[in-house]
Order: sequence, then C-alpha cells, then structure tokens
Amino acid sequence: MLGPKVKLTTQGDVTILALQGEFIGGKETEDLRDALAQESKDETKKLLIDLAGATYLNSTALGVLIAGHTNFSKRGGSIGLCNVSKNIENIFVITKLTLVFNIYSTREEGVAQMAAAGK
Repeated sequence: MLGPKVKLTTQGDVTILALQGEFIGGKETEDLRDALAQESKDETKKLLIDLAGATYLNSTALGVLIAGHTNFSKRGGSIGLCNVSKNIENIFVITKLTLVFNIYSTREEGVAQMAAAGK
C-alpha cells in the first residue's frame, strides 16, 4: 500500500507516479522505492514521475530514482520526469542527471512523448 505522498495512475500505456512533499529518506522514500519495485514487477514499460507536488529530494531519494531508472532500462522500459520545480531541476543539473532522465515540462507533454516512443 502506497503512502499519502506517492499516488499512482495510468493514462493510456503510461503509468504516472505523482510525488507529494519532501522525500528525505524516511517512509516517503521507502514508499517511492516500493512503488518503483512494484511497477518493475508488473513489467510496466513507461513510467512518468510527476514532481509537481514534490518540494525536496535528498540524495537518498535521488538514489532511489537512479536505481529505478537502471532497473527499467535493463528491462527495455523508460522513466521520465515532469513538472520539475526550479530547485529540484538545479539538483538534476548539478548532478548531471539531466543526461540520464528525460524531463518534460508538463504531465501532458510527458505522456504524449512517452506514448509516442516505442510504438
């Protein structure tokens, strides 16, 4: 069961994971790890992580996202990010994770781009 800070929905063949609040290595980060593991187990191919409600990600949360990306890539899947705030985007730029993740301005753009990929 996912906690209140991680919500899962689908739009076509894209699964959307919406994050809410701070992800600082506690239960919320474990919920994120569990959600990514479950989607991997369910063999989800296209996962869009919506960060509109996320206010902070620490190194533990970044590690969870990187591990999820690696897992999905090994299976031929992909993880994209959307609605990334300026503060969180700066973290991704500094750590060069913008080279790893596809980042979309909006959820709609992310869903459209990911749905079109691999058809």
